[in-house]
Amino acid sequence: EMAPIFEEANVAADHNQLVMEVLRRVASRHNFSVILHEKPFAGVNGSGKHCNWSMSVVGSDDDANLLEPGKTPHQNLRFLTMLAAVMKGVHRHAGLLRAAIATPGNDHRLGANEAPPAIISMFLGQQLTDICNKIDTGTNLEQNPEAAVLSLGVSKIPTISKDNTDRNRTSPVAFTGNKFEFRAVGSSSPISFPVTVVNAAVAEAMGEINEALKKKIKAGKKLDAAILETVREAIVETRNVRFEGNNYSEEWVREAERRGLPNLKKAPEAIEQLLTPSSKQLFSGHKILSDAELHSRHHVMLERYVKKLTIEAEMLSSMVDTYIVPAGMKEQQLLASSIKAVTEVSRSADVSEQTTRLNFVTSTINELLLRRKELVVQLTRVNANTSEGERAHLLSNEVLALMTVIRTLSDKLEDVVSDEFWPLPKYREMLFLA
Repeated sequence: EMAPIFEEANVAADHNQLVMEVLRRVASRHNFSVILHEKPFAGVNGSGKHCNWSMSVVGSDDDANLLEPGKTPHQNLRFLTMLAAVMKGVHRHAGLLRAAIATPGNDHRLGANEAPPAIISMFLGQQLTDICNKIDTGTNLEQNPEAAVLSLGVSKIPTISKDNTDRNRTSPVAFTGNKFEFRAVGSSSPISFPVTVVNAAVAEAMGEINEALKKKIKAGKKLDAAILETVREAIVETRNVRFEGNNYSEEWVREAERRGLPNLKKAPEAIEQLLTPSSKQLFSGHKILSDAELHSRHHVMLERYVKKLTIEAEMLSSMVDTYIVPAGMKEQQLLASSIKAVTEVSRSADVSEQTTRLNFVTSTINELLLRRKELVVQLTRVNANTSEGERAHLLSNEVLALMTVIRTLSDKLEDVVSDEFWPLPKYREMLFLA
């Protein structure tokens, strides 16, 4: 695990790219390869990036972090306003945030082994959640003198613990003391576009909060009262995106659907979020990407998805033909010859277990060849389709499921085929042998 020094987002994105390049070059120098794939091994933790995000006032006396709870009324009103802006941005553009991390590799990673799921939600921690709930209902939160707390110092606003040790690794967006972590970015991806989406979403929300404050002040409200009222409106509006529980549970999937949160499990459906009216308005309204540039990015992301999965599917088909089936047939032949040799010497010999093993190998090879044939047919369908979007959806819905079946059948053979015959590194060799 690497934890780079916190720095300005544009520079951080460049440094992140440099880190990946250095990793590749150094590995190559020592005859290794760095695997930046998000999920190279099934059932084992994958690799991702936690984009730690906050915003500071550059040029102020202390370059104040706007997500750092303070000790004065001014600092804490600012903190709550900023918190409200982030919640509004994530809530409104949850689908777009999912699109920003949509890659074939990340589809394997999301939702398992400490990686956040495809449902974008926010984790605030118990104390901030209590604060939001109390502001929501308009009541006070009792002080807890025994807890290590950092006073907000604002009338009618409770205290919060300064907790930067959050371990809820199932949450895609989590508050960790004085920053938010966007934890769903894949290890092979640049961080620039995901961070751009976060920046844009929060900027849009800050603009809306500013306009709401102006209207309230113009209507005669004092600044503090206007801020607290605006914050409360944002808390009520974003209630559905906040979740403190287990993001892996089936209960959360059902609850998220009830709340209206998007569950975009596969990259192609997530990528489509780039072209929604709200996404177009966000990018064009802030002069980040024009409509043509957004369509271009959408096309490139779909094209890369199609190319990557097509290459993987064709490689899998080739591996079945040239590695896996031949190895299985050698085991099949060995078993058949052994059974024949034993029964020729002693017809009464019990070879039932050997026969069961032979039947298992034979049926698995046959099923594997049938599925491999089906894979070729599906790839022909994909290649015959001229629409990039349709090709992507065919690959994610049909081909990927078939590839998983072929992988499972291959694993079954790997478990029983002799090491002498198996030409590929076995799981135990890759993971457990020095």
